[in-house]
Amino acid sequence: MEQKLKELEQQALDAVEAASGLKELNQVRVSYLGKKGPITEVLRGMGKLSAEERPKMGALANKVRETIAEAIETKNHELEQAAVLKRLEEETIDVTLPGRPVTMGNRHPLTKIIEEIEDLFIGMGFQIAEGPEVEQDYYNFEALNLPKGHPARDMQDTFYITEELLMRTHTSPVQARTMEKHQGKGPVKIICPGKVYRRDNDDATHSHQFMQIEGLVVDENITMGDLKGTLELFAKKIFGADRNVRFRPSYFPFTEPSMEMDISCKICYGEGCRVCKQTGWIEVLGSGMVHPRVLEMSGFDPKKYTGFAFGMGPDRIAMLKYGIDDIRHFYTNDVRFLKQFAVQE
Repeated sequence: MEQKLKELEQQALDAVEAASGLKELNQVRVSYLGKKGPITEVLRGMGKLSAEERPKMGALANKVRETIAEAIETKNHELEQAAVLKRLEEETIDVTLPGRPVTMGNRHPLTKIIEEIEDLFIGMGFQIAEGPEVEQDYYNFEALNLPKGHPARDMQDTFYITEELLMRTHTSPVQARTMEKHQGKGPVKIICPGKVYRRDNDDATHSHQFMQIEGLVVDENITMGDLKGTLELFAKKIFGADRNVRFRPSYFPFTEPSMEMDISCKICYGEGCRVCKQTGWIEVLGSGMVHPRVLEMSGFDPKKYTGFAFGMGPDRIAMLKYGIDDIRHFYTNDVRFLKQFAVQE
């Protein structure tokens, strides 16, 4: 048995030395050190040896295993080093070649305009509030003075999930939820940016999903003057100090009185053109004083508290600011379109 072990050791060492690749070396490892290898077969015959010979043969077998394993490890290191050197020789790098430019990403134009609006209102003391996009009918309509059967519900063609669950049609439910959390105690001063959903046919100016930012202020002695001053500052900061602002009476179920704000057309400066439909003005947002019924349903005393609210579409704001003529450009991920808004460092 001793002679057999020594012969196997020499055969294994010769095989290791002859191996020319890592795959071939691994086959040697499996052949000689594996569970079905010849060394294992020899050791199975140790039961026929005397009690005195077994320890001696066991020690010899372990020594043979260690010798073969060390030889394989040494050879493995040599082959790996040789492979690295060969690869370096084959993959030489020409350091005189110019580097490849790395294309940097940039913020989406909608993201840019939303962050700009958020920063402006945060500077005026507003806080950002958020709410669920899958909303309850109560918060989307009823808490905003739109009970079931109200004709104004037809203005917002809604995606209903169940009779009481829907995809929110505006971010006003966040206002209702926030007022409810305040339990009738002011002040409340928030803006609510987020996605909204309506069953519109997609075209150049409409989308079934779009962004909206609404604002709400509730406190004692809030007046229409506060609303107009806030919105005029917003318009001049976003569109430029040279833009004029006008307010027109309108109707919204959750505000009374209600009004819409227009800005002077930057193309024709009020003279009238195709962009402003020959009026000299472009509609930007809707607003008004919070309806007493809305305050009451949210737990506020309408005799003590007043407030104003406004709502705008960042999609429309971005289209007006950057001169974009199709809302679908925001959602098609066309790199050619997005590259126009890259910031040059």
